[in-house]
Amino acid sequence: MKDDEYIPFNEEKGTESIKLDRREFLKLLGGGIIISFSVGDLFALQQRRRGSGYPEDFNAYLRIGEDGRISCFTGKIEMGQGIITSLAQMLAEELDVSLNKVDMVMGDTALCPWDAGTFGSRSTKYFGPPLRQAAAEARAVMIQLAAEHLRTSQENLTAKDGMILMRKNPEIKVSYAQLAKGKKIERHLEKKPQIKHYSKHTISGKPADRSDGRQKVTGEAKFAGDIRLPGMLFARILRPPAHGAKLKNVDTSAAERIKDIQIIRDNDMIAVLHRHRDVADKALGLIKAQFEPSTSKLDNTTIFNHLKDTASDGSAVTEAGNLDAGKGLASKTFEKAYFNHYVAHAPSENHTAVVKIEGDKATVWASTQAPFRAQGEIARVLGFPSQNVRVITPFVGCGFGGKNQGPQIVEAARLAKLSGKPVQVAWSRKEEFFYDTFRPAAVIEIKSGLSSSNQIVFWDYHNYFAGSRSSQPFYNIPHHRVLSYGGWGGRGGGGSVHPFGVGAWRGPGSNTNVFAIESHIDVMAEAAGMDPLEFRLHNLTDDRMKRVLRAAAKKFGHSFSKAPSGKGYGIACTDYLGTYLATMAEVNVDKRTGEIRVDRVVCAQDTGEVINPEGVRMQIEGCITMGLGYCLTEEIRFKDGRILDENFDTYEIPRFSWLPKIETVLVDNPEMPPQGCGEPAITSMGAVIANAVYDAIGVRLFVLPMTPARLKEALKKEQNVAGDKNRSIPLPTIS
Repeated sequence: MKDDEYIPFNEEKGTESIKLDRREFLKLLGGGIIISFSVGDLFALQQRRRGSGYPEDFNAYLRIGEDGRISCFTGKIEMGQGIITSLAQMLAEELDVSLNKVDMVMGDTALCPWDAGTFGSRSTKYFGPPLRQAAAEARAVMIQLAAEHLRTSQENLTAKDGMILMRKNPEIKVSYAQLAKGKKIERHLEKKPQIKHYSKHTISGKPADRSDGRQKVTGEAKFAGDIRLPGMLFARILRPPAHGAKLKNVDTSAAERIKDIQIIRDNDMIAVLHRHRDVADKALGLIKAQFEPSTSKLDNTTIFNHLKDTASDGSAVTEAGNLDAGKGLASKTFEKAYFNHYVAHAPSENHTAVVKIEGDKATVWASTQAPFRAQGEIARVLGFPSQNVRVITPFVGCGFGGKNQGPQIVEAARLAKLSGKPVQVAWSRKEEFFYDTFRPAAVIEIKSGLSSSNQIVFWDYHNYFAGSRSSQPFYNIPHHRVLSYGGWGGRGGGGSVHPFGVGAWRGPGSNTNVFAIESHIDVMAEAAGMDPLEFRLHNLTDDRMKRVLRAAAKKFGHSFSKAPSGKGYGIACTDYLGTYLATMAEVNVDKRTGEIRVDRVVCAQDTGEVINPEGVRMQIEGCITMGLGYCLTEEIRFKDGRILDENFDTYEIPRFSWLPKIETVLVDNPEMPPQGCGEPAITSMGAVIANAVYDAIGVRLFVLPMTPARLKEALKKEQNVAGDKNRSIPLPTIS
């Protein structure tokens, strides 16, 4: 499966159920719409799926409680992106209840419909439609039941805020709660009702505060690391000093002398467990271990040549026309290469899991983006049927793609089985930087050509290990080919291509591809003698992208000139899985220190129908903030299998003092179904800043991150070479 062919998961989860086992939860459910909530019945519901992979039965998505509150069930998880609010808005709108009556139950494999996971800005886009349809059907069923209860026709009734009212006499009414109490609603509609037209919305599409905001500000929100169970042990695990290092011998005798310490050795795992975390830490420090050195000889200075040398044959992502014919039409040709280094997820919450085993059943509390994937993996490791493993996902403190896999969950499961006690595994920050996957280092090579009328006539794009997402050109290029030589998943498709694990990183593939594409567009714009905005519009036939570009330019309020103009203005556009955006930035560059200061960023985004405008703005602002890191400072340094960055003292993420003035424009497009908004705006940051830097000082940076050292080296080389300001700068030596 190609990385762009992933089918999304689901995301969200409140905190109340953390304290309840399944029996206690069912007691609280009382009478309601859900037919039943046994695991077997849930699996049966999940088998009756729509074409999207989600269940057809509306009972899988919601429950109307006896108190009138609505439980919304989703396999999606909440990790800061805000779907705990926006999905509730979608359900409340179609069910005709107030937003504050909806309780989200997220990422609980015993209660929620199956979902592939939460990633790719796809929760609203893919889970939203079946959720809306389920709520619309439940509302229609309620009206049917109310008509029977009130002995009238459905045409005489209307729904409002969880009540069914007589249209002409609203005093005659019955509540959803009254209708659902004590009943198993087995009624379904053969003809599914239409969801509301957006013009009728009163909740969806309106700004709403984050429903989890108070919990997170006050510290009430529960994460996997907050779980405490009777008899629970904290585990610390012996780790190798380098990727690929093999254990030669180990001496645990000093650790064994600590009172109540438990030491477990299971094949490749050596762990110490204690009821106090600090004691387990102490015991781990007393273990003496010797490792064979890693066989890897790669580092930051050799990685790009290594990627090119080890790449297999490329596969076509997209192609049209004939490249030779396109080259024959070109009056100017261009050939450049673009590079990015490995980048860490560096989430605020480290990978954490708690596992409790009782007989042939396991309950798991995990920091994961993919609870159902974790369920299957744990079942395999423990030898249990999947339905005997319940994964509960509390709030997740960031994921960015790094928590799609769950190695810490498997570790906790193994140790819980061997120790006979509940076990918590929480990675240290050093383990986080060592064992988490990284955004892959990648190389992009582009050959292109312009006609005498400044039309792009050919585009030959070679992508080494970035992943194909957003590599397809949206400009009007008659002759083009995009080749991919390995994706961002696993180990790059080559088994040993990368010296450590790589995987999805917020906007996977797109950050690298957009940096290369939009930088190269600016290279051609300068050669064409056109300003970068004019050149883009000149080569676009997609009216939607033109509209977004013009919206950003209007908000930006400054005119562009042929680069380099000395103004420090940059542009970059993205088509991210159907979300269109244009970003414009203003930078200030200190040639003496090499420091790049981003003063202002404007982002216009067309995400189709907007569910929560305030939530979309927050996501754009968060993307821009996080994007500053991979543009300017974030780079994993490594040598011989060792990770040289083990904490934030050397791995620098964005600080509040860096933040530019951020302005957002939501381009209204309600006729298009909701698209994703959690990742798109981060993808344009590398290109927009690189283009602005070039406009400011006439030096183009081809390597991410754009550190002061790289900028000063590029300036020095520019001074030593007269003339061609568009040449590719050789890779700098990485200190």
